[in-house]
Amino acid sequence: MRALDTSDEAARVQRMLWRRMGPERRVELAVRMSEDAREISRAGIRARHPDYSEAQVELALRRVLLGDALFRAVWPDAPLLPT
Repeated sequence: MRALDTSDEAARVQRMLWRRMGPERRVELAVRMSEDAREISRAGIRARHPDYSEAQVELALRRVLLGDALFRAVWPDAPLLPT
């Protein structure tokens, strides 16, 4: 499935490039994109809550990633900070 803002030609080139990459490189890129997405989420939390410490930013990020039920199961005593 291609993104709505991607032309057919660009999608074709992207598929070709992904196929040429070895599995190690694809995993490396996936990990980097995941790290980038987390950093973007952290930046959003910091922008919405400039008073949060880094520990509070991390807790808010974990809550976003896990959802309230799992977050509460893993960290039962942690505050449910606004995200």
